[in-house]
Amino acid sequence: MKEIPIPKVINAAGKLTALGGSAQSDTVASALADAARTHLDLAAYRAAAGARIAELTGAEAACVTSGAAAGIAISVASLLTGTDPLRVRAVPAQDGDRGIVLQAGHAVDFGAEIVQMIRLGGGNPVIAGSANSVSAALLDATLATPGIRGYLHVISHHCVQENMTLLPDAIERCRRRGVPVIVDAAAEEDLRAYIDAGADLVTYSGGKAIAGPTSGFIAGKTAYIDACEMQFQGIARTMKVGKEQIAGLLAALDAYVTRDEAQVATHLDAINARLLDGLADIPQLSATTRGDEAGRHFSRVVLAGEFDVRKLVGFLAAGDAGAGIPPIRTRNHFLDQGVALIDPRELRDEHVDLIVQRVRSFFAA
Repeated sequence: MKEIPIPKVINAAGKLTALGGSAQSDTVASALADAARTHLDLAAYRAAAGARIAELTGAEAACVTSGAAAGIAISVASLLTGTDPLRVRAVPAQDGDRGIVLQAGHAVDFGAEIVQMIRLGGGNPVIAGSANSVSAALLDATLATPGIRGYLHVISHHCVQENMTLLPDAIERCRRRGVPVIVDAAAEEDLRAYIDAGADLVTYSGGKAIAGPTSGFIAGKTAYIDACEMQFQGIARTMKVGKEQIAGLLAALDAYVTRDEAQVATHLDAINARLLDGLADIPQLSATTRGDEAGRHFSRVVLAGEFDVRKLVGFLAAGDAGAGIPPIRTRNHFLDQGVALIDPRELRDEHVDLIVQRVRSFFAA
């Protein structure tokens, strides 16, 4: 990074791919470095990693991927090909039934369109309902149409959160129809809930909540995971995972499952409290907190009020080199509502005063 002078930023946006996901702990960085200096049987390492991930998630089996999006394509392919090597080699071209049902409010763009991930795996997206409403009965009717091979349920802040069929109801309907269920839980914190709920395959990002390197994994039923592994002889070859990613992911997972959740929550709340205290006396600004829209257990600071929030976001993103303040990147999903968010998860203690200083400078100008 010293050779390529891209400025580092203060990440007040959260665990976003566009900003590099999560910063690595010393333990994870050390695991990456150790793996980079060695050779091993990668297939055996993948298998051992899968067994460890299955243990941590409560799944029958698991496999490592390059990310959650890769996990969607691989999971879809596994439903269509099984372990048939000829069908694996034909993906994404597939004969016969290949419908993958997706609720309309889940057909999101997360930096790429999720329906494209379905197509990469050989599936044909079949959209259930409308963007603002998918009843359980309508989902059931869609699952009953000819040619359906699977159902993809997306858990994400990008999704419409109201008037969709919730996962337990969706799984129940799929079970009645004999339709396997894939859950996209890319940025989610609970490693067991979706397996426990009855999902057949669950795809996670390793670089979001888990705070590992750019990586991911699929956990689920053994038969489907075996078919997922077969995809590495096909489309997943373009999504291959190195020993460094696997080592870093395993180190991050071990740290994640042993973390003190109460301590983490207290730390994030303290960061938010310091931000609110530092911004409290600015007349034009309303600084409050808001819970995560996808239901995860933390809050963000909301910046709103009688001012142009886009100008504030631009001012923060410019930084102030003279004052030693790097660019500050806020979470900008709701700018059209006049709101910018500060996500505390990737902030260090020393960032808080710099953010407060820069926001106050904007309103003092």
